Amino acid sequence: MALAVGCHAFVYDRRGYGESAPFGPVPRTVAYLEQEALTVPAVLRAAGIGRAVLVGHSDGGTLALLTAAQEPALVGAVVTIGAHVFVEDVTLIGIRAAQAQYASTDLPQRLARYHGVNTKPMFRAWTDTWLQPAFRHWNIERYLPHIHCPVLVLQGAADEYGTAAQVEALASQVAGPAQTVLLPGLGHTPHRQNLGQVLEYSSAFLQQVLA
Repeated sequence: MALAVGCHAFVYDRRGYGESAPFGPVPRTVAYLEQEALTVPAVLRAAGIGRAVLVGHSDGGTLALLTAAQEPALVGAVVTIGAHVFVEDVTLIGIRAAQAQYASTDLPQRLARYHGVNTKPMFRAWTDTWLQPAFRHWNIERYLPHIHCPVLVLQGAADEYGTAAQVEALASQVAGPAQTVLLPGLGHTPHRQNLGQVLEYSSAFLQQVLA
């Protein structure tokens, strides 16, 4: 994506993911995304980045939105892929299905290619947090009116963890210009299922924003 628009890219693993340090001893709370979003500006500043286009998938997209709402001077635009702003029944059904796959298929081995020793704690943190009853009421729609930068909302039309209601909420509630794309036949990871399509839409958006 960065190459397509002639930009530099800064890519990092969040704590507990990939090759980053493992999660700390304190369990995640229902507000873990709001809490983690407060650390994103520090990461950008530590990397010498004063203003950025934030691109995030799933939780990463939600973090990008929260950062844009709370630190607008740092964010020139946002691209989300499969981001959540509230919890749906389909989200919980999808997570329970993932739990079953983790227990009965080679899913742990496939995830380990990306997360190594962090795989099991990462998976448990995700499923245990989202499936606790209190998390059913998690919602960040109150932050959306504080987002004034351009936003591109991408989501697979067959996303296992969210419906078009996520896209509609974003498009109707952010204060800045929003473009939305539901990608036919694609699930929660459209950038893996059809990278070319994701690059086409995101590159066109970013070229317009940067111009």
